[in-house]
Formats: sequence, structure tokens, C-alpha cells
Amino acid sequence: MLPSFQSAKLPIRSTVRGRRPDMGVAMYDVIVVGARVSGAATAMLLSKAGHRVLLLDRAKFPGGKAAATNLIHPPGILRLRRWGLLDAVRATGCPPIHSYGLQSGPVALMARLPAVDGVAEAYSPERTKLDEILLQGAVEAGAELREQVALRELLTDDHGTVIGVRAETEDRTPVVAHARLVVGADGANSTVARLVGAEKYDTSPVLNKSHWSYWSGLPHDGRVRTYRHHHKHAFTWPTHDGLTIVGVALPVKDFQAAPDEERDKTVIAAFDEVDPDFAARLRETERVDRWMTGAVPNFLRRSHGRGWALVGDAGYTRDPITAAGITDALRGAELLAEAVEPALSGDRDLNQALAGYARRRDALVRGHYRYTRDHAMIADHNREELEIIRAMTRSPEHGSGMVGMFATIVPPAEFYAPANIHALFDHVTPGGDPGWKIRMVKWLVRGAPRHLPPVTRLADRLIAANLGSMGTYLLGGSAGRTA
Repeated sequence: MLPSFQSAKLPIRSTVRGRRPDMGVAMYDVIVVGARVSGAATAMLLSKAGHRVLLLDRAKFPGGKAAATNLIHPPGILRLRRWGLLDAVRATGCPPIHSYGLQSGPVALMARLPAVDGVAEAYSPERTKLDEILLQGAVEAGAELREQVALRELLTDDHGTVIGVRAETEDRTPVVAHARLVVGADGANSTVARLVGAEKYDTSPVLNKSHWSYWSGLPHDGRVRTYRHHHKHAFTWPTHDGLTIVGVALPVKDFQAAPDEERDKTVIAAFDEVDPDFAARLRETERVDRWMTGAVPNFLRRSHGRGWALVGDAGYTRDPITAAGITDALRGAELLAEAVEPALSGDRDLNQALAGYARRRDALVRGHYRYTRDHAMIADHNREELEIIRAMTRSPEHGSGMVGMFATIVPPAEFYAPANIHALFDHVTPGGDPGWKIRMVKWLVRGAPRHLPPVTRLADRLIAANLGSMGTYLLGGSAGRTA
């Protein structure tokens, strides 16, 4: 349990737009609004660097978001290891996960996660405990945590630069503080984003809705299992306290709210279609929590301005179908802290640092953002796509790359680079009936003379035209890993 963080009240003095900060008002280097994953991590990193940080949240801790699937992919685990928090996460009782799988129709792929800087494991800790670990890290690093404080207004100077906050405690006591930087880490419906007018771009509406809950009595074998069949995306993996997450995502038009008992039937029926043995285990065991529902729109949001920045879901939200929210929050916190720390130390202009953060943020997330939107359509794979996935089951390198893309390790542009896909055709077996399109493309990329570049380009166009959403990445070239 976290200690009770009841710091002394800030001096209560209002400020007026356009005036210099009142010397009686508390001054910080950074004010972070929102104290969950991205906010606590940002506060911790900047506090460790020696900066004075105020961390505000309207909630009282401990207390986590119930509607979270909790999975942390290896890039997130890497950050926790760097920050000295991984042992605490392991101690919560969540088992390591080493393999991810996708079964699409009759084709089943299961592969080991690729390593990122030596980390090749995922974990799914209880969200409340993860929040506690990160908050403890922030407070021990020196951040001042104020609970049950709601942001009401951002204070600005004559030039429109954000210079602080006006907030209120639960009993309506005003809280005023100034800072060189105000960070919005307050979720997809960010108050900070609303107050600064940060616009969204590259948006998509809610693409699917999910049911999920916790099951007891299922074996833990260190695997994430996902299934794509008849426009359903079923998923399951081991989590905390001997429990297993079990759920299904459906296109919005197919989703129906229903009592828990009806949802039991809906979810088990989805597994019946793809994994009857697992469905039978569900019937023999029991659900131990209520069904939860998740659905979010997809957007990127302008992530910086004069004196302010956004991190985590406040600046970027993608469909939860790839379970990457926590991983993205941890990566984003590190990215922001690395960008602004030199400026806070006086070695760089803060506005330039924030602009650099925004560029790096978009470069880091854009590929996986688009991949996730495609995945969230829950479209059934066509014949050619299934044959390509089947080839991945015969190539450990490609299989690992495919699940690494889901786990936010391998950029889609790298996996679908022409050279990588061409090599995959070595694993399309001559037996069976892969279809004439696959046979033709295999000859073009592996059998045709290499001194005829137009032949290879024709092959790439044929691959792209017949691989559904997979094909959209093929002609985009390659990119280095961004984990």
C-alpha cells in the first residue's frame, strides 16, 4: 500500500492573466496533471533528474481503473527495468509471458517475443498495484503528490505561455501553483488538452467494442492467445493472482450490451468457433469478476505548445485491441522527460525541446497507430493473407517479427519491407494449393532473374493488392526499430 500522501496546502493566492507570478505562490519546475501511468512515470523521471515536480490528480489513491486489460509489452517492461521497478512488478504475482499467438481461421501462429535490449517478456499486473508502484517511485524520487485536486484553469502570461494552474480540492479550497511546464497526463478526455485547445488529427471513430473479464482455474503457460474468425477477435492471457483475462472484441454494429450471463454465452461461443478445447475449459471453470466493456476512438492530438505538453492517452489514443496503452504511456513518459530535462536544466530552449518531443512522438507511434486501426477493423483474412500467415508459422524469424509487431517492438514498415516479405516466400511450401496468385508472386520474387527490377516491383504491387490491410505497408519501405 502507498503511504498517505497529504502534503501541506499550497499558499492560496490567485494570479491574474498577464501578471508576473506572485512570489507568494508555490513555484515548481513542472506540474503534472494526472497521476496514473504516464503522469506518475513523467513525474518520477523528472524528479530523479533533480527538478521540483508537483503531481496532481482528482482521484484518491490507491485506486485503479477497473476497465483495463493490464498487459505490458516488452518495450514497457524495458522501461520498468531501467527505472528499477521491474522487481516490484514481478513481486505482485503476475507470471511472465514469453509468446504471443494469432489464430486466423484454420491457421494458427504462436511465436516467441523478440527481445528489445535483452527484454523478451511481457507481464499483466493488476492495474491498482502498477499504479501504486509508479506513484511510490515518483514520491520517493521527490515529486509532491496532491490527491483529490481537480484542475480548473491554466494560468498564462501576456504572450499566452502557460505558467501554472488554478485547481480545487474536494472541499473547494483553491490551489494555485506556477511552473515552467505544465504536463497533461489526464487521459483521452484531458482537461489540459481542452483548456489549451489542442486539436486532434488523423482520427478514426470507435471501430469495435470489447467484453472481457477474469477467469480462475485456467492453466498459465506464458502465452497471449488471440483469434480472428467471422469478424470476432477473441483473446486471453494470464494475469495477476492466478487469474486469466478472457474476452472478445466485436465490430460496433455487432456489439450488444447484455446481462453478464448472456455475455458468458457470447464469449464462450466465440471461443467455441476457434478453440473448442479452451471453450470447454471455460465451461468447467468460473468467471470471478463482472464483465467489463471497452471502446475508444482513435486520434493523435497536438502534443505541445508554449509552456505545456501532453503525454499518454491525453496526446495519443489507439484502439485497445493490441493492448498497448500502458506500454505507450511508459514510452511516452520517457520520451517527454528526455526531451525537456535539458531545457529545464538551462541547456536548451524549452519551446524547441517541446517541438522536438512532438516530432519524435509522432515518429515513434504513427506506424503502430495505423497498424492498430487496421487490426481493429476485425476483417477476416483472405486466402492470400492466410497463406502468408501459414508461411510465418514455418519461419521462426517471421513469426517472431509478426508477434513483435503486435507487441509494439517491430515497426510495421520494417516487417513489411519488401526484402523481409520476399524472404517469407521461401516458406510458402510447394505442396497443397496456395492459389495461383501466391504461386505467381513467389516466382516473381524468388525465381525471376534478379537483374530485372521491374519484375520485383510488379511482384510487390501484386502482393500489396492481395494482402488486404497487410499489403498497405509493403510499398512503404523499411524503418529501424522504435521500441
